[in-house]
Amino acid sequence: MEHVKSRIWIEQDGEVLLGFGRIQLLKKIEETASISAAAKAMQMSYKKAWKLINAMNTAADQPLVITNTGGKDGGGTLLTDYGKLMITKFETLNSACEDFLNEKFKELNA
Repeated sequence: MEHVKSRIWIEQDGEVLLGFGRIQLLKKIEETASISAAAKAMQMSYKKAWKLINAMNTAADQPLVITNTGGKDGGGTLLTDYGKLMITKFETLNSACEDFLNEKFKELNA
């Protein structure tokens, strides 16, 4: 069966705020509580992951990720409630977009 797939992203003031890859990174950070572990799981450099997190935090109205520097007890990274909300909003929007496109595709083939 044919199925339409699409990629969406959300921009803030002309800068990319969220997209599929950024959402995956946020989910991995929530899962691992570590930028390093999240980057490794995604086969991404730590530098690129840090750059994406910084870009998201800068573009967003509130921080999506909070980092704690390492030390005796180690550091850690926390996905904020706002970050969790943005994941939910993005996934809802993405799903609605795919549903809409597939419905239109069915109409074109009817």
